[in-house]
Amino acid sequence: MKAIFITYDQAFHERIIETLTHRNCRGYTRVEQVQGRGSKTGEPHYGSHAWPAMCSAIISVVEDEKVDSVLEELQRMNVQTEQLGLRAFVWNIEKTV
Repeated sequence: MKAIFITYDQAFHERIIETLTHRNCRGYTRVEQVQGRGSKTGEPHYGSHAWPAMCSAIISVVEDEKVDSVLEELQRMNVQTEQLGLRAFVWNIEKTV
């Protein structure tokens, strides 16, 4: 099992849910409002007067074989609108209860 942690501009939300649903990644946890700034490019997402955009984050634990197709779709989204900011990270899951 792998955990995919996705941070994204709120404008991506529906497309990310569709991506997970289409690939049968049913379970996820969403944090609706997170703040951050990309390490290389993109605008800060602070929810402030100067930087009003906000981000969200989703973590989904999925079978290993689903990871690549999810990441490929997320990469396509990111390339289309790089300034919005979308990042995904994958971690190994050692144990679950």
